[in-house]
Amino acid sequence: MDAVRVALLREVLAGTEWLQATRRFAGSLRASVGPREGGLLLVGSERYEPWHLAAHLDDEAAWSGLPELSPTLVRHRVPEGAAVPAHLAVGLGRLERAGRGETLLVVAPGDPGAGLLERVNDARRGGATVLALDGGDAGLHALAHDALSAPEAGELDLDTLQHLVSAAAGENSLPRPGRRRFQDRLARLADRLTAPPPAGW
Repeated sequence: MDAVRVALLREVLAGTEWLQATRRFAGSLRASVGPREGGLLLVGSERYEPWHLAAHLDDEAAWSGLPELSPTLVRHRVPEGAAVPAHLAVGLGRLERAGRGETLLVVAPGDPGAGLLERVNDARRGGATVLALDGGDAGLHALAHDALSAPEAGELDLDTLQHLVSAAAGENSLPRPGRRRFQDRLARLADRLTAPPPAGW
């Protein structure tokens, strides 16, 4: 989803609690990530790998000049063999080494599973900050320092929620002096194009 579509989606959601909620959660994400690459771990449930969110956060990291937003995708099953690139070969054992200064973002549309919850609990006890984007699982919420849910019968699905959070995470950064990001200019243009005409036209 590009900046224009995100801007249109935000217009549709104007007046709902979703815009404030996603910006608040994105603020928690930005505040928790360390000032270095590799501090953000992203993991899904056994049935759901958040590839899409990983790609969007990676893009936001590049566009906003904040490498700490670029996540390490932690996978339940890493294919065996030399053909797997190193950045796609990070298994659940990485959560055992998660500690202070690191953030674990868990994305689980359904039941995250007892095994994942146990590892998330270990990461939290090790000092990692735990954030959750999910369908409202009580066990995951009990472990998370902050959580945002898209219930199955709710207004937004988890995929849309991930788009809004990743876009807000990049926008929450302060602009670098003397430079305006292309994405900011595009978002402002989209806002102007979708705004109603001035009175009297």
